[in-house]
Parts: sequence; structure tokens; C-alpha cells
Amino acid sequence: MLVATLAVFLGLGLLIWSADRFVDGAAATANHLGMSPMLIGLTVVAFGTSAPEILVSAIAAWNQAPGLAVGNAIGSNIANIALVLGATALIAPLPIRGSLVRTELPILTVATIGAGVLLLDQYLGFMDGVLLLAGLVVSLYLFKRYQDQHKNRPTQEIPAMSLGRSIFWLILGLLILGAGSRILVWGATDIAISLGVSDLIIGLTIVAIGTSLPELAASIASARKGQHAMAIGNIIGSNIFNLLAVMALPGLIFPAEIAAGALWRDYGLMLVLTLILFGLGFRARRGGEINRTMGFMLLLIYTLYMFVLYLSA
Repeated sequence: MLVATLAVFLGLGLLIWSADRFVDGAAATANHLGMSPMLIGLTVVAFGTSAPEILVSAIAAWNQAPGLAVGNAIGSNIANIALVLGATALIAPLPIRGSLVRTELPILTVATIGAGVLLLDQYLGFMDGVLLLAGLVVSLYLFKRYQDQHKNRPTQEIPAMSLGRSIFWLILGLLILGAGSRILVWGATDIAISLGVSDLIIGLTIVAIGTSLPELAASIASARKGQHAMAIGNIIGSNIFNLLAVMALPGLIFPAEIAAGALWRDYGLMLVLTLILFGLGFRARRGGEINRTMGFMLLLIYTLYMFVLYLSA
């Protein structure tokens, strides 16, 4: 119990420290390469924080458990919007830029609907995986094209460091971010088992939230440092990677049928949350923000979802 408790504090400390270094490195790297904070949030930060989901999905599909891989992608997207965005907005309200509604959110919404269409037959096949990966390539191209047409200088203060040093902190911060989340999840799980908490509750809470800890830490650190575009870009980008990369893997590696529950209950909530996010962005497109009240409502939705999962398990 003592070792597990120390692991929780160590993991939490590593998360907080590495998230700050990761965001500073990402912002400085974006500045050196002429990339906007939003674009690097949509790509580098999003891919880095989605790496655990990609690894889990690949292993699950290789072990002939495609349902786990699909559930991982959908569950992570639900957590990213309801938990990560909700907690981030609760700590620091997030201003909305007009381009978010014109480009990033429509791409996420189309990707979400497109993935749902491919899952309607409750089968994820090889061609479905190819189509999802093609969608990822198109999405990244559209992001880059939009930035080339609308180059804006970042309004937030960018850390002063060389390109080599910024890349060093970007990579090191990401590695420690992943290690910290794993240590924290292990410690919390061990404590829960010692206290007699069931495996079901552990899986629905600690492990589920643990897979979103990198996104949560990176987004909160970005918001605290005034890098609001990077915080929102991380969430949107992670969801796009989860839909078009993580979900593509089981189709490419081990095509199989998908449970109806994952399609209607979990995908349905993911779609609703994506539409809510689009609605929040559209409502706040002219100088508005995702405020603390909205953040609280998103966290409430996630809490209710956890409760529904517990009742239906």
C-alpha cells in the first residue's frame, strides 16, 4: 500500500512537471517551424498523446480482440471531450477562434459521422481500415492547407529556446508524460485492489481515465500557459487520430464483427458529444469561449456515462 501510494504521488508529480516541459517544447518548436499552436496541437501533440491508444489498439487487434480496440478508440474520444475538455475549461475557460468552426470542428464531425457509417453493418473490415487511414491523410492535408492560407502570429508568449532544445523538451516531455500516467494508474489500481474495490469499477474508472491522462495533463498545462489553441487542438486532433488511425488498426490487422452495444450506446454518445462540441464552437465563434459552466456540464455527462456503464456491466 505504501509503495502504491508513493507511486500515485510520483506519477502525479511527473505528469505535472512533464506536461509543462512538453507544452513549452511544443510551442517553441511550432514557432521555429512556422507552425501555429493550433496546428501543432492538432498533429504533434495529438499524435503523441494518442500514442498509448494506438499501441493498445494494435496489440488488441493482434490478439484477435478487435472489440477492445474499437472500444478503446470510442471510449477515449468520449473521455477527451467530456473529461479532458470539461476539466480544462473548468480550470481555464477556452476562447474560441472562428477558424475552429470553419475547419477543425467540421473535419472532426465528418470523421465521426464517416466512422459511424462504416460501423453501421457492425463489421470493421480491411477496406474500412483503408478508408479510415485515407481520411486521416486528407484531414492532415486540409489542416496544413488552411494554415498556409491563414498564417497568424501567436498571441501568447512563446518560450525562448533554440530549435534543438525545444525538440529535446518536446520528446522528453512526451516520454515522461506517458511514464507518469502509467505509474499513477498502477499505483491507483493497486490501492483500489487493497481496499476491496472490484475489477469492474477499476476498469471503468482508473484505467479508463488513465488512458486519457496524457491528453488531460497536456491540455490543462496548455490552457494554464495561455496556449488555448494548442489545448483545443490537442483534443480535436486526438479524437481525429483515434477515429482514423486507432480504429483503422483492427480493420487492417484482424477484421471482425463489432458488438451492437459499442455501436449504439458508446458511438451514439461520442457522436452527441462531438455535435455538442461543434455547437459550443459555433455559439462562441465570435469572441466567445467554452466557459466553466460548460466545462462542469461536460464533466457531469462523463460521470453519468460512467454510472450507466456500471449499471449495464
